[in-house]
Amino acid sequence: MVNISGIIKSIQNIMRQDKGLNGDAQRIEQLGWMIFLKIFDDKDLEMELLDDSYISPIPTDLQWRNWASDDEGITGDELLEFIDNRLFVELKNLSTASTSRRALLIKEVFEGNNNYMKSGTLLRQVINKLNQIDFNSSEDKHLFGEIYETILKELQSAGNSGEFYTPRAITEFITQMVAPKLGEIVFDPACGTGGFLTSALKFMQTNVTSVEDRKTLQNSIRGIELKPLPHMLALTNLILHDIEVPNIAYDDALSRELTSIRERDRVDVILANPPFGGTVADGMESNFPKNYRTKESADLFLILIMQYLKNGGRAGIVLPDGSLTGDGVKARIREKLLTECNLHTIVRLPNSVFQPYASVATNLLFFTKGTATKEIWYYEHKLPDGQKSYSKTKPIKISEFDELKRWWSNRQENKQAWRVDIESVKKSGWNLDIKNPYREKEEELPSSSELLEKLYKSFSRSEELLGKLKEELAK
Repeated sequence: MVNISGIIKSIQNIMRQDKGLNGDAQRIEQLGWMIFLKIFDDKDLEMELLDDSYISPIPTDLQWRNWASDDEGITGDELLEFIDNRLFVELKNLSTASTSRRALLIKEVFEGNNNYMKSGTLLRQVINKLNQIDFNSSEDKHLFGEIYETILKELQSAGNSGEFYTPRAITEFITQMVAPKLGEIVFDPACGTGGFLTSALKFMQTNVTSVEDRKTLQNSIRGIELKPLPHMLALTNLILHDIEVPNIAYDDALSRELTSIRERDRVDVILANPPFGGTVADGMESNFPKNYRTKESADLFLILIMQYLKNGGRAGIVLPDGSLTGDGVKARIREKLLTECNLHTIVRLPNSVFQPYASVATNLLFFTKGTATKEIWYYEHKLPDGQKSYSKTKPIKISEFDELKRWWSNRQENKQAWRVDIESVKKSGWNLDIKNPYREKEEELPSSSELLEKLYKSFSRSEELLGKLKEELAK
């Protein structure tokens, strides 16, 4: 059996010797386009076997099998010359006149990414290691899927690229609660490396029982991603999950005028962790009605998500505390959400879920479009006993949501769950940053140990004062 984990570690060690690669983000980008091209070629080989008329959009001499698959093939300066001056140049300028979506995917990937390696000899060593993985072997593909997930996690420590990775426990939990059905369109307008989309795929795959179902699933997933590295990783991720032609646009979802999103564009389910904490590019807010214009990306994405949902459509999204409160445009956006959608649940997460790249407090919002909110259930997710925070080595786990899942279908107030009626939200200026009332009561009442400590200090102080009084009287 191929040791895929060992192969990836060997590749990373080889890459660390190359002077052209600087830091994890560049190593991941370098590995990313190579994996993408190899997976694409393995998929081409499979499609050629199934369909005699299929022709790859990649010119014959640029196909992985014809320049990379021979371990004794071109190396050194000759290999570098080929990759820099032929492979990247020709694939960036690939003709898409045939309207082949696969050709467009190739063009977009090579327009946005780079070959950083300076040693053709080390590059050949990396290629030879990658050739040990067969992406048409279901066993290899499954194992690599697990390794790929760890590569994506490494983005968390690769500078600002961490924003593209949402912990798997979060994507799985949101997907399970929204429960997309086969035949529904699932969309993520800021899809990063494709975590929510692959979660949705796995969830819906359990209902695939025929060739027709498989075709339906192929057309069920849509995404948009602005930055080239996560866009390429998302494409690779979906191809690994048997989506032959992933429908992930290389674009900024906020660049589209809101009113141009019509019924034909609307979707059944949105799962997303839109970027937050940053400001949008100049002029982007002008795509939104004046009443809702802001430079805060998370707030604009919330408006966009409402616009993309069909009536009856469901959403599960991650939002920071900053979007739950605030006056002016922020309050108007929340009013729109609560009057046009039924925001039935807010899960409040500990600050450290997205460590190390962000320490802001975040929330999971679940809503359905088409009916106004009457009451909102809140659930406070707590850290595991004995754990002070989440970290890269101690991330949030899906098993931690078991209690919340049990509560979900049989809701009752308890120390972690409370509900708020819409009238009190209205009176507070549409404020959704509502703290746990049970925790506040607990905080008001000191524990037994705290009471004993206070009594002990009080007695000690009394004895000290009595001693001083006796001294004074004795004088």
